[in-house]
Amino acid sequence: MSLQSVRAFFAEKAPDISVIESPISSATVALAAEAYGVEPGRIAKTLSLRIGERVILIVAAGTSRMDNKKVKAQFGGKPKMLGLEEVADITGHEVGGVCPFGLKAPLPIYCDVSLKAFDVVVPAAGSTHSAVRITPYRMAELVAAEWVDVCEHRP
Repeated sequence: MSLQSVRAFFAEKAPDISVIESPISSATVALAAEAYGVEPGRIAKTLSLRIGERVILIVAAGTSRMDNKKVKAQFGGKPKMLGLEEVADITGHEVGGVCPFGLKAPLPIYCDVSLKAFDVVVPAAGSTHSAVRITPYRMAELVAAEWVDVCEHRP
């Protein structure tokens, strides 16, 4: 279902962007980089977090790591990753396919500045075998994301 919601999202908001599918799983950064022929940093991973009562999504470069101190300073609370079932229930996407597009319900979305190092990034598209190629700025614009600096950046 979530691959369809992502396709519907792009059909409505950005018909020039098409979902690409891979016969091999792209459920992790390493697998996705292999599946789509890009360096791991270009994989735009989506982190599903609970901070207090709020649930937020942070999209970051594949090789970056969330910095708990930066997240706490930015959002005013300690971040906790959502559990597997919670992720699917809240976003409508299965783990490994979570993305900021075609969500089950609106959520606050943030793009980490680590994405700005790339002209094109490859976020998942609702399933463990789908993705899109998009500029970080266009992605942020399409999902009304705010830019934040909450990760440790690694090459």
